[in-house]
Amino acid sequence: MAPSGIAREPSPDRRGPITRNLARAAEVVDRAVGWPTLWRPVGLAVLVGLRSQLRALNLYDSGRDPDERAPHWDSRALRARLPSGTHNDLDAPLMGAASSRFGRNVPPANSSPDAARLLEPNPREISRRLFTRDEFRPVDSLNLLAAAWIQFEVHDWFSHPDDEETPGREIPLPASDDWPEEHRPMRVHRSALAPGADPDAPPSFANRDTHWWDGSQIYGSQQDYADAIRSGDRGQIVLAENGLPPAEADTLLDPNGPVANFWVGLALLHSLFLREHNAICRRLAAAYPFMTDQQLYDTARLVNTALMAKIHTIDWTPAIIAHPTTVSAMRGNWFGLLGERFARRFGRVAASEVLCGIPGSTTNHHGVPYSLTEEFVAVYRMHSLLPDELKIRDIDGNRPQAVHTLDQLLADHVRDRLAENSMPDLFYSFGRAKAGELTLHNYPAALQELARPDGRPIDLATVDILRDRERGVPRYNEFRRLFRLPRVPSFAALTDNAEWAEELEDIYGDIDNLDLMVGLHAERKPPGFGFSDTAFRVFVLMASRRLSSDRFFTTDFRQEIYTEVGMAWVRDNSMRSVLLRHFPTLAPALAGVDNPFAPWPGR
Repeated sequence: MAPSGIAREPSPDRRGPITRNLARAAEVVDRAVGWPTLWRPVGLAVLVGLRSQLRALNLYDSGRDPDERAPHWDSRALRARLPSGTHNDLDAPLMGAASSRFGRNVPPANSSPDAARLLEPNPREISRRLFTRDEFRPVDSLNLLAAAWIQFEVHDWFSHPDDEETPGREIPLPASDDWPEEHRPMRVHRSALAPGADPDAPPSFANRDTHWWDGSQIYGSQQDYADAIRSGDRGQIVLAENGLPPAEADTLLDPNGPVANFWVGLALLHSLFLREHNAICRRLAAAYPFMTDQQLYDTARLVNTALMAKIHTIDWTPAIIAHPTTVSAMRGNWFGLLGERFARRFGRVAASEVLCGIPGSTTNHHGVPYSLTEEFVAVYRMHSLLPDELKIRDIDGNRPQAVHTLDQLLADHVRDRLAENSMPDLFYSFGRAKAGELTLHNYPAALQELARPDGRPIDLATVDILRDRERGVPRYNEFRRLFRLPRVPSFAALTDNAEWAEELEDIYGDIDNLDLMVGLHAERKPPGFGFSDTAFRVFVLMASRRLSSDRFFTTDFRQEIYTEVGMAWVRDNSMRSVLLRHFPTLAPALAGVDNPFAPWPGR
C-alpha cells in the first residue's frame, strides 16, 4: 500500500489490447451519441466498456497510517464478517476495516482543497437560494421507502468523524439571513483528518464505519455494540416490542455519528432486517441443529447482508434508474447477462462476471486496495428525496389519518411514532408516499435547521457543499473532465430551466466555479433516471466494486460458507418476500406492485 497520506497513481493497465481498445471505443461512442440512446444490447456493451475504463483509470489508494499494525488473527474470519471489518481480505487484514481511509476516483493532483475558495460562493447562500424548497416536487416512480432505503445503506457504507479539537469553520451570514440569533455565528465542524496523514500531501480522511457492504448499520462496527444486542439463543438478536434493539444499547453508539440522523424511515428498515436476521437464524437452526449460537449468528449475518445487497442491486437501483438498459445492467451485475432463469437452471457455468454475475466470481480489487471513495460519498447526497411531511395511513381504513412534519419523524420522536402506529401502517404509509425529486429548490426545510445532539442547529445543505470542498472533491466541470465527460459550456446548456440558469450565473458567475452537488441537481437526467448521468459514472464503477472486492460476495459466496439453506435464502428472496414474511397484512397493498420501491396504489 502507499505510505502515509500519499495517494498513488493507478496501477499499470493490465488489460489486454483488445479489451483496452474496446473500452476506449465504448467511451468514444458514449461521447458521440450517449449510451441512453442506444439499442439495449449495444447500450449494455457500452456500459461494460465504460466500467472497464473507470476501473483502469479512476481508482486511487490514499494509503494508511504507517503506525497501524495488523490485527490479531481470529479464525472466525474464515467464515464470518468481523464487526470491525478486518480480515475480509486475508492477505491485507486491515483493508476496508473501520477507520480505514477513503480512496479517490480522481488523481491526487486534483484532490487538494482550494483554500482560497473554500467559502466561495458562500455555501449558506447556495443553500438558501438554490436548494430551499419552494414547493414539494415529487418523483412519480419512487416512494418514501426508497428514500429511507438509501440512507439505510449509506449508514452501512460511510461516516466521516468530525474534528472535535479544532474550532469549526464560521460561515458568513448577512443581516437578512433568518438563521436564529441565539446560534450566530453559524459554525460547522471540520472533517477529522485520518490519523498519520501527511500535512504536505492531499488530505485524506478515515471512515468511522467499515468500507465493506456488511450490514454494519444494524450489526454495529464495534464489538461491544454487537455483543450488547445478542440474545445468546440460536444466534438471534434481542428486539424490544417496537422491533428495535433495547434503547440502552444506543448508549454504546456515538451520539454525534449516524445515530444522530436516525428517523422513522430508518427505524422501519432496521426493524425489518433485524427481524429477518432472526428468521434466518431459526431456519438455519432447524436445518442444522448442531450449529452453535455463534455459528448461527455469523451465518445469518452473511445471508442477511447478501440479501440486502441483492435487494439494493435488483430492486432499489432499478427503481431510481429505471432506464431499460440500466435495469438490465443491474440485474447483470447480480445474475450476469445470461440471466436469473439461466442461473437457477444451470448454476454458474463460467468464471466471467459479465456472463454469470459478480456473486460467486473471483475476488478482484482491480489493482487498487479496496475502499469507498470521497467521490462516492459526494454523489450520494440525496436529502431532497425526503418530503416535508408524511401522512400516516391506516392500512385497514378504520381510523383517522394523521399527518406528521418531517421534524416530527426525526431522532427524538422515533420511539413515539413507533408506539403510536403499527409497523404495517407505517410501511403502508411509506409505500404510498412519493419521494422528492433530486433537483434544485427541493431540499426539505427541516434539514436546513436541524437540531443536533449538542442543541445547536445545522443547515445540512450548507454542510453538504462545504464537505465536498474541504475534502477536495472537484467542482462540477473538473469532475466531468476527470471522468472523461465533455465540459458543459454554460449554465443554459446545463439545465432546461431558464430561471435556474440565471440564478446559477448570478451566484457562480463562471460555469467552472459550479459545485459538484449543485451541478448534479441541475443537470438534465437520462430517461427514467432519478439522478444525473454524471453521478451515474461513479455508480458504474463503485456499485460493482463493492461486490467484486468482497470475499463474501465472490470467492466465498458458496454453500460451504453460507450453507445450502443460506444460499437458497439469498436466491429465493427479494424486498417483497421480506416485507410479506414479517408483515403479511401488506399483501393486498403490494398486489400488482412490480417493485416495492415504486409508489403503492391506494386501497
